[in-house]
Amino acid sequence: MKKIIGTSLFLFSIILSGQSKEDSIQFNRISTEILNNGKGYEELRDLTKNIGKRLSGSEAYEKSVQWAAKELRDAGADKVWLQEVMIPVWERGKESLMIKTITGKTKNLKMLSLGNSEGTNGKDVTGEIIMVKSLEEYDRLPAEKVKNKIVFFNHPFDQSYVQTFIAYREAGAYRRSAASLAAKKGGKFAIIRSLSSALDDVPHTGGMKYEDNVTQVPAVCIGNTTADDLEQLLKTQKVTATLNSHCGMKGEKLSHSVIGEITGNKDQSVIVVGGHLDSWDVGEGAHDDGAGIVQSIEVLRTFKKLGIKNNHTIRAVCFANEENGTKGGKQYGKTAKDTNEKHLFAIESDAGGFSPRGISLEMDDTKRKEIQSWVNLFIPYGVYNFDGKYSGSDIAPLHEMGVPAAELVPDPQRYFDIHHTEEDTFEKVNRRELLLGSAVMTQLIYMIDKNW
Repeated sequence: MKKIIGTSLFLFSIILSGQSKEDSIQFNRISTEILNNGKGYEELRDLTKNIGKRLSGSEAYEKSVQWAAKELRDAGADKVWLQEVMIPVWERGKESLMIKTITGKTKNLKMLSLGNSEGTNGKDVTGEIIMVKSLEEYDRLPAEKVKNKIVFFNHPFDQSYVQTFIAYREAGAYRRSAASLAAKKGGKFAIIRSLSSALDDVPHTGGMKYEDNVTQVPAVCIGNTTADDLEQLLKTQKVTATLNSHCGMKGEKLSHSVIGEITGNKDQSVIVVGGHLDSWDVGEGAHDDGAGIVQSIEVLRTFKKLGIKNNHTIRAVCFANEENGTKGGKQYGKTAKDTNEKHLFAIESDAGGFSPRGISLEMDDTKRKEIQSWVNLFIPYGVYNFDGKYSGSDIAPLHEMGVPAAELVPDPQRYFDIHHTEEDTFEKVNRRELLLGSAVMTQLIYMIDKNW
């Protein structure tokens, strides 16, 4: 009996070894194809240089919809379509922020209004600046200390975290809530220190939210060095600020997410890979999230080019309106639920086009452990971190329906230097790093398609 069991285990180990070898060969084919023949880098150049910034509701975004549909068809998608979605329209317009000291010296500060913020209707709004370093410090301030003042939330991006997304999440509370917090105590508007890991003077925009039944006062951001200089001024003297801005919400309009797929040979269960097509209205949206878009298209192209016969339908989704509403992801999830369409898995790339280092897994322990068991296949490609438990905002509605979800985890050290700024340009993206991200997502989807 022991001999039979031993023989069975030996044969089983051979089967596992052979399976791993077969998968390793396929991983190599995928990587070799993409690194040598991948189209994503040139596609990204086209998207960023010929269309550029793509804020939802803008003419440029509508051009990017047609661009994405064409690229999906060229990649070999069996079917391409536009999914209707109502999106909010926000416009920036002209804006300026000036400070004045008690000696009468004035200075114009480099700044950006936060996305979805209301402005001053083109009128000057002036008040004395008060500074706080934390939400707790602000909570302790009585309303009479804030009334008719400008609140400067000078909370620094915590440089001590190696995983920069932790610092970003902590600082994000200030961007989201600064305007309503100031308004509740009678403040005229809010200034925040940008959510930035860089020691420069580049302001970082990003989405904010107003609380219901709270006066909608403006919110603007300034770069790190400007924030440091302002802090030093406020330590020695009274400083006033004058904001003039034309930004604001302009209702809603009909727009589209863009979807392409290659049909499953076994069944029509769906595996989703995606990113968001929109960007902020500064920079070119190269890392955020042009990279995720071209990486997702590359997955379909590679399956077609290598003749991999996918069991399930593999669908690339270019989501609309992630930056200031996530309406594209919500509409996709609603449609999937309404049509009772079965989804096996979803992965998003929305953390930049830098070298892939891991895959974050938001799913039950059984699925998580199965994917983690494939780690040795990924290590030769520099991918080792499977500990994360977050997927992404656009596929969150799918995850809420019980779909296992994941996010590509690139090296995070440079992302928040340029995130939501004029610095997010094509020149900041490295071809090999971008294409390696495509390869890793393709490899993962190959394994999911084969084993699930």
